[in-house]
Amino acid sequence: MMKVKIERIVDEALDIRSFRLVRSDGQPLDAYEPGAHVDLTGPTGVTRQYSLCSPPQDRRAYLVAVKKEAQSRGGSAALHEVEEGMELEMGAPRNLFRLDPTASEHVLCAAGIGVTPLLSMAYRLSENGQPWRLHYFARSPQYAAFAELLASTFAGNVQFHYGIEPGDMDATLSECLSQADSAAHVYTCGPAPFMNKVVEVAARSRCDDAIHLEHFQADPAANAGPSGGFEVELASSGVVLQVPANASLVDVLQAHGCDIDTECREGICGTCIVEVLDGVPEHRDNCLSNKEKASNKQICACVSRAVSARLVLDI
Repeated sequence: MMKVKIERIVDEALDIRSFRLVRSDGQPLDAYEPGAHVDLTGPTGVTRQYSLCSPPQDRRAYLVAVKKEAQSRGGSAALHEVEEGMELEMGAPRNLFRLDPTASEHVLCAAGIGVTPLLSMAYRLSENGQPWRLHYFARSPQYAAFAELLASTFAGNVQFHYGIEPGDMDATLSECLSQADSAAHVYTCGPAPFMNKVVEVAARSRCDDAIHLEHFQADPAANAGPSGGFEVELASSGVVLQVPANASLVDVLQAHGCDIDTECREGICGTCIVEVLDGVPEHRDNCLSNKEKASNKQICACVSRAVSARLVLDI
């Protein structure tokens, strides 16, 4: 974690503020690829993950945007109380939501605050001269963050969709995707019901590898099922550990001295991903792609468990 200073705060939409962050020591920030996020610790000590939405090539400052959630658990509410000049703690960028370099065309589908990682993608795609289009969904213009920037800087590539009723979303998204080639890759971020619908519609005309999404919140249903105990074997030493039904894999690993970093502990940030050498994980995360889950070569240790009696981990 490093110290960063809030250089500027802007109200971007109703209950959405952007924060321009610079290093407190004046040094340049790390380079990052579009779609990346950072861990940001607010004044209450709560750490949350926020997507970077500044131009990726600009290392002078990072820009994040935070929506004040009605049911905030201390993260977004605290950040909406900070002032310019205050210091925060921030981690290095991590990315589970990258642009696919093999795609000939890119379709970005955002809803509400979900526009943030797609904004950094828009900067990069425009810089590289690649074909792309952003479809931005919001209840009304007052809920659309960065609307003025999108309408000016990226005017020819952005289409706004306001007040679309749930029953009309399927037809609207179908029309949006029909404007692009069937080989175009689709990227989506926003509330889970919106992303689920984008994935459903996109899957009718393209494979899983061409559909990319970023989750902001864990899916409660993912951890609603029964949790049985299982074994894990550490490949480097052959040590076998028991993971009881009432304990998480990452807690057991850390208790036995394994150096596993964690941040969200909800299966969304990807910090605690571990390589699996043998066995079948029970994937309960929202950070691995469908392809990665199907390969069973990785496990998100904070929430996921095991289908097989034992997992062999590359530890």
